[in-house]
Amino acid sequence: MAAEPKILELSNGRITARIANWGATITSLLVPDAHGLHRISRASLYVLTTYVQDYEYVKRIEGMAPYFGCIVGRVANRINNGKFTLNGVEYSLPINNGPNSLHGGLKGFDKVVWDVVEQKDGQCSSITFQYHSKDGEEGYPGDVTVRATYSLPEDTTLRLDMEATPDNKATPISLAQHTYWNLAGHDSGEIMPVEGTPFDFTTEHKIGEHINDVPGGYDHNYVLDSGDEKNGLMKHAAKLRDPSGSRTLDLWTDAPGMQFYTANYVDGITGKGGAVYEKHAGACLETQGFPDAINRPSFPSVVVKPGDKYKHTMLFVFSA
Repeated sequence: MAAEPKILELSNGRITARIANWGATITSLLVPDAHGLHRISRASLYVLTTYVQDYEYVKRIEGMAPYFGCIVGRVANRINNGKFTLNGVEYSLPINNGPNSLHGGLKGFDKVVWDVVEQKDGQCSSITFQYHSKDGEEGYPGDVTVRATYSLPEDTTLRLDMEATPDNKATPISLAQHTYWNLAGHDSGEIMPVEGTPFDFTTEHKIGEHINDVPGGYDHNYVLDSGDEKNGLMKHAAKLRDPSGSRTLDLWTDAPGMQFYTANYVDGITGKGGAVYEKHAGACLETQGFPDAINRPSFPSVVVKPGDKYKHTMLFVFSA
């Protein structure tokens, strides 16, 4: 019998995260700002915040929220025409984004209940979620066991470790964590240089400064090629800062790319306390493999074979 949706809490005295087993979703994150105030630091999934115990309600509205705070997969981002060939077999996936299959299809990992397999309290509190994706689910080959562990290893850091192990067939795997960040509070395949374009964030400036130069807003994959490293493998992917100086987020990851998305299709979604989230109300920093990598041999491969393990770590380091 499937587990019921519920929300669990992680806290170390400074950071408090509430995480639902529906999509392994961060529903709220409280982080102190420069004045010590624990205001909600991101747009939260409005569905689970209030209605998580009403399973039938959640099922009725699934798909309405634009991936707020969840883990998406089996393959994040877009697969062109929803098709790929692997080991001589052509696979067809549901089309749910123009001509593409997006974020795992019609019912990806964000729309299922994960099992809570471990919860630790103490100096490094953590919660581990697990989901077993069956052969043929949303058109993907092979059985896959996926684990996601959220932890608080330091006073200022939320960590996410994602792993996935294919059981019997090679399959593409590229997971992403799809939180929309607002640090001030919640109220095509070609690799090109960004220098001299509206996509150039190599020097700090406001996201909105050039957003009108990008039709619709930012929804693009960045190749992570930073010289800064942490713990040997993790690269400094992005720094996000509230202009008022209340909070800064540094994101570290071992993923090769990051989709930068500015909530271009968020349109009047009612959130916590009656707040309404409009277009460009938050920014997503989705570390992952490259879009449509399964169909592009020049991109880093996202195929994982039985006996191998997919691993993907993110560090969200907050400062005031």
